[in-house]
Amino acid sequence: MALPPCGLYRTTAAVAGIPAGRLVYFHNHGNPGAGLYLPQTWTLNRAQWNTQGHTLPDEASAASLVKLPDEGLYVVRQTFHCCEKKCVEYPAQQLVQLGYDGEATPLLFIPEFSARGLGFPERGQKLEAAHFAKLELLRVATARGAEAAPRDAFVH
Repeated sequence: MALPPCGLYRTTAAVAGIPAGRLVYFHNHGNPGAGLYLPQTWTLNRAQWNTQGHTLPDEASAASLVKLPDEGLYVVRQTFHCCEKKCVEYPAQQLVQLGYDGEATPLLFIPEFSARGLGFPERGQKLEAAHFAKLELLRVATARGAEAAPRDAFVH
């Protein structure tokens, strides 16, 4: 069995000591082997991962992982509502940020542009997985290292 690619996943069964229904980052390589990493904290709605992973007991256990779209900035391709109640509308061409909570629930955040810069709210709206196809990932350069983290929720 071939291992899936590195990236974000939701566990659907307990694996490597991690219960079902958790957000994990899967590395398909490493020493001593492929492993799962849990989120430690969030910065600007993006998970920061534990450095200590959980090695898979065998390659077959990777079958219990469900691939998730990457965290990041997206453009809405087609207008949709958050739910059947139509509490929030996401119009076409709107900039949104996709993130997750520890239970791998997808969340949409609506960045706001102000005199201080582009701001990212701390609370997002739950997103139904069926709406993933209505989002298009933007390619944005990413700074590396702890010193690159902003001091507040605004990018200057």
